[in-house]
Amino acid sequence: MEGGNSPNLQLQQLPLATAAVSVQPHTDSFSYKENLIGALLAIFGHLVISIALNLQKYSHIRLAGSKDLRAYFKTKTWWCGLFLLMLGELGVFSSYAFAPLSLIVPLSAVSVIASAIIGIIFIKEKWKPKDFLSCGLAIVGTYLLITFGPNSHEKMTGENITRHLVSWPFLLYMLVEIIIFCLLLYFYKEKNVNYIVVILLLVALLGSMTAVTVKAVAGMIVVSIQGNLQLDYPIFYIMLVCMIATAIFQATFLAQASQLYDSSQIASIGYILSTTVAITAGATFYLDFTGEDVLHICMFALGCLIAFLGVFLITRNRKKSVPFEPYISMDAMPGMQNMHDKGIAVQPDLKASFSYGALENNDTMPEIYTPATLPIVQEQHGSKGVSAPPYRVLEHSKKE
Repeated sequence: MEGGNSPNLQLQQLPLATAAVSVQPHTDSFSYKENLIGALLAIFGHLVISIALNLQKYSHIRLAGSKDLRAYFKTKTWWCGLFLLMLGELGVFSSYAFAPLSLIVPLSAVSVIASAIIGIIFIKEKWKPKDFLSCGLAIVGTYLLITFGPNSHEKMTGENITRHLVSWPFLLYMLVEIIIFCLLLYFYKEKNVNYIVVILLLVALLGSMTAVTVKAVAGMIVVSIQGNLQLDYPIFYIMLVCMIATAIFQATFLAQASQLYDSSQIASIGYILSTTVAITAGATFYLDFTGEDVLHICMFALGCLIAFLGVFLITRNRKKSVPFEPYISMDAMPGMQNMHDKGIAVQPDLKASFSYGALENNDTMPEIYTPATLPIVQEQHGSKGVSAPPYRVLEHSKKE
């Protein structure tokens, strides 16, 4: 009996062993090719986005420094930047269909690196020598991310996405994320806790859902183009609506953060938080690190840390922009350093356009608030041996 059943047992075990080999991600060389295509698309997209944003910035700077009264959206430079921006976003969107989510998301560091380099070359922004070290760290981190990134691939069909959506790891992850999001939103709206970490963590939680839905939508579109139509599945439209909704709310919180904090802080802290949360979401939903060995995971984590450090150092020394003041401070004028010694107020007249140090004169004001009388003695600069008396402030005596 045992000898007669052994051939049957061997025949039954053979397909199982073959199936087990076929699901291993590293046995298929085409998966590495897909990783490379996705990484190149993401890098290309972020480079084009950086060029587009700097073109639009250059358009604003050129209009501000000229007598051209046209609006910025009527210039060819701004429209060229908008076209490149859409092209770059299309490239990043397409990259999600080829490479794992955990590999594509950290590559947004390329945008920070490119913006810094383009700002030096074209907009003549000042850079210190140590900033090149920061840029080098970000490049090394990006290289490690591409080399040791996850290599798990599966077709983004409606059945696969639905199966991932109802899996217990993702449901547990969603429960934890919803609880954290509600707590942060409560403290931000009700308790007025508007720390930058709180706002950007809200952005990161929304951004992780945006990344998950973008990969699903992009993957189903690519599979449909290849001949297996996926657009008739309801899950496609559910993911599309979630993608648009989370992107809109994400942009809303980013706009609120930009009104409170400097853009360099938002760029560095937002990149670190968004990348960390998105990688966690990708590992939970798409099981990106399934089948990866410990060495690849550790090297990928090291690449993330180096990229985080590089982006943080690049944006750390960016100075906050000083708002333009349409007048010259009276305290900064020669010979007027002691104007406020006795509490006499000198106000710039902002009613007129671009007035410089004008004194406010209003006959209806009480006499104590009228401007000081300044007898002006013209100094003869360049003459030797002649000393000019200093300016004097004659105070008005208050009438009882």
